[in-house]
Amino acid sequence: MTTEIYVEKNGYIATLVLNRPDKRNSLSKAMFQNIIEQLEQLRVDSSIKLLIVRGVNEVAFSSGADISEFLDIRYAADNAKAYNDLALKAIDTLYKFPQPTIAMIQGLAIGGGLELANACDFRIATPKSKLGITAANIGIVYNLESTKRLINLVGVAKAKEILYTANIFTAQDGKNIGLITALHEPEDIESATLHFAEHLLSKSSIANAGIKKMIQAIVDGENEESDELAQIVLNSFSSDDYNEGIQAFLNKRKPIFNK
Repeated sequence: MTTEIYVEKNGYIATLVLNRPDKRNSLSKAMFQNIIEQLEQLRVDSSIKLLIVRGVNEVAFSSGADISEFLDIRYAADNAKAYNDLALKAIDTLYKFPQPTIAMIQGLAIGGGLELANACDFRIATPKSKLGITAANIGIVYNLESTKRLINLVGVAKAKEILYTANIFTAQDGKNIGLITALHEPEDIESATLHFAEHLLSKSSIANAGIKKMIQAIVDGENEESDELAQIVLNSFSSDDYNEGIQAFLNKRKPIFNK
């Protein structure tokens, strides 16, 4: 298993680290495969209640897919399909991770790097972070799933601007259009991300997991509550978290939820 992707665990938090600093964490085909493998292991780990995705240092979250591979393994329709299917599976596996996810963006988040960050629930960046989707610069049509995700985050007009122009823009611009959740100075971003993660962890993990499923169902086009979603709602009323939340409210104290 490549060390270009590795996982650190700290209590209930897992951190997926992109570790290819000499290439500004550009994503190789092998790294996309490893992302899938790491996330599939983490999703069945009941001790993990939150996931952070980050680059190994302040230079880059990820500068995108490794273009140096493209002429060998992403050229012509057949090769491109195999590559695209793998990359999209990695992005989708992150998008569907059952627990809350945070992208901690230092430096560059370009192309596939921003695509990966957009699959997270939250994106925390620094004022020095640079963002962009530059597919139009190399003649690639951006895929439907990630285009839809971008539109859901920033709206149609801004998505068109980002994709048509292929411009690099600042994280402050990203925050102004709803792409970035919060900005923190480079020296503070790690502690701020951890503080936000701990705040999320102080809430009911049952509620958070259900909220994530409900929001994703709506974003993905559901207009009516399925039997599965209805059962998630009903099950929450029989949970220990529900009892603890009610007792805490009645006794005017903060709830202490099971993890």
